[in-house]
Amino acid sequence: MYKSRTLSNKIGLFLKGLAMGGANKVPGVSGGMVAFVIGFYEELIFSFRRINKKAFLLLFNGRFKSFSQYTNLPFLMLILSGTMFSYFSISLVLDYFLKHYELYVWSWFFGMIIGSIYYISKDFGVWRAKDIVSLIIGISVGVAISFLSPAKENDNLWFVFLCGIISVSGMTLPGLSGSFILILLGNYVLLLVDSVNAFLGIVTNLFLGNFDVLSDPENIRFLKIISVFTTGSAFGLVSISHVLGYVLKHWNQIVNAIIIGFITGSLGIVWPWKKTLFVQENGTALIDINGDKIIENYQRYLPNLQMTETWFAIFFIVFGIALILGIDFYGRRRKK
Repeated sequence: MYKSRTLSNKIGLFLKGLAMGGANKVPGVSGGMVAFVIGFYEELIFSFRRINKKAFLLLFNGRFKSFSQYTNLPFLMLILSGTMFSYFSISLVLDYFLKHYELYVWSWFFGMIIGSIYYISKDFGVWRAKDIVSLIIGISVGVAISFLSPAKENDNLWFVFLCGIISVSGMTLPGLSGSFILILLGNYVLLLVDSVNAFLGIVTNLFLGNFDVLSDPENIRFLKIISVFTTGSAFGLVSISHVLGYVLKHWNQIVNAIIIGFITGSLGIVWPWKKTLFVQENGTALIDINGDKIIENYQRYLPNLQMTETWFAIFFIVFGIALILGIDFYGRRRKK
């Protein structure tokens, strides 16, 4: 699986990591689905599975080159660095557009998911009875998740570790949005907004020589939270990849049917014509440290929109579908 890559290949992998990281932060969208559609999903799972006992033995024995080749480390570093960078850059752009052009962003995502369903299922092969049952199970679970009610925020470190494992599920399980599940668990704002921004502020102050930030109990709290969350995420990436790699090897068609079902079920999460519900206290929406209202959930309904807005939303749905079909067409042309 180890490959020698050109500079353009490396830049491409970094940009793919940006796309996957930005998708991971958006509730209802799966970074794993982006990896599946763009075409590096199998290599991603394979590389995470190589982080095992043999890899650690190579590392502890000082065989760094062998460790790098065995784990496909250059690939992982490029993808993960792009993913991490997106949390402080691309995801901020997505946050802006979700805040000001929510209908059109969700319409675009909705179209991309429809296109992704076609992309993944077109080469599925013969649908057997057990594959259809698996598809229905995947759809049912996806729809059920989309209608669950969120819990309250919880900063217990064991729970934060669990949230870290769950949050990366979207990177390894196409169609399952880790960010949306964090909303359901009540910790989306704490872990993906407040902690990330607090960590960025702490690092900036330390870089400028202001070490007083480490004497602030609230900053220490956020450092503990983001450290445990990151550890849980790393553990989740490796462990889920090992499990997923095993089941893909032994029950590939059934697992793919479930993934297609998950993605289909997630259409309910990203339904464009919906109303955002915010956390309320005494009739007033609560505000996070950035001055933004804290999202509680989404109420799916069909509002009275102007005809222009409706047509623009439909345009972005079609654009999302066309984008995935275009990627598919480009991929097939390159293979010829």
